[in-house]
Amino acid sequence: MITITEKEFNQLATYIKSYYGIYLKPEKQALVMGRLQHVLMEKNFRNFTDYYDYLVSDKTGNAASILINKITTNHTFFMREAEHFDYFKDKVLPYLKNTVTDKDLRIWSAGCSSGEEPYTLAMIMDEYFGWEKHLWDSKVLATDISGSVLEKAVTGIYKSEDISALPPEWKHYYLKRQDEEHYIFQDKIKNEVIFRQFNLINRSFPFKKKFHVIFCRNVMIYFDSKTKQELVQKFYDYLEYGGYLFIGHSESLNHDDTRFKYLMPAVYRKE
Repeated sequence: MITITEKEFNQLATYIKSYYGIYLKPEKQALVMGRLQHVLMEKNFRNFTDYYDYLVSDKTGNAASILINKITTNHTFFMREAEHFDYFKDKVLPYLKNTVTDKDLRIWSAGCSSGEEPYTLAMIMDEYFGWEKHLWDSKVLATDISGSVLEKAVTGIYKSEDISALPPEWKHYYLKRQDEEHYIFQDKIKNEVIFRQFNLINRSFPFKKKFHVIFCRNVMIYFDSKTKQELVQKFYDYLEYGGYLFIGHSESLNHDDTRFKYLMPAVYRKE
């Protein structure tokens, strides 16, 4: 195994923090070494210094793309923190149905990983609006920094055990069996989610219209306090008044640093 020195780790950690906002604590040194081991061996690098030189000199973006795919965890599952989806269905959608007069709903799943969250939101909205669904533009924007998980998400294919937490009626109406071990989402749901690669620490966001709801759950745990505070401010700026922000239960917003109003654990509102 090719070992990583403290200096080499600090070089990589600084690069990752600068370009992706992810803060790697010193105790993550072994994790970084393990996840990048195959890359170094494949490229015949003798050490992590050679790898770093290759990374910063590569103009194609391929090296950086492989790095972020290796470093990010991307662990999620259907119905994670299910009370958020209940609140979205029972509180948020009724409010939006009564207040969004042009029927243009703008929902963003930021840090969508392999697609479980945005597909769930699409099913909830299809079920909620029922026969009126065709009157609404309710496509979900789903973004992630990792191209590899987005490739999986776009397929809409999941193992049987992956969808075990979904209600039986959803499995019946929204998915179809692909083979003995896999299900695939039907087009009526797949077409409701727009997947894009996006870096949340970009200096500016490209969106022309503000969102009504932003889900960014279990993403900011990888950021330091300054990066997190700057991102939360961007979310505030890109939400409509009355809009909602959902974060992970392991995350929280500092009341003194944000204008968001706390509603319930990990749910905030712009007022």
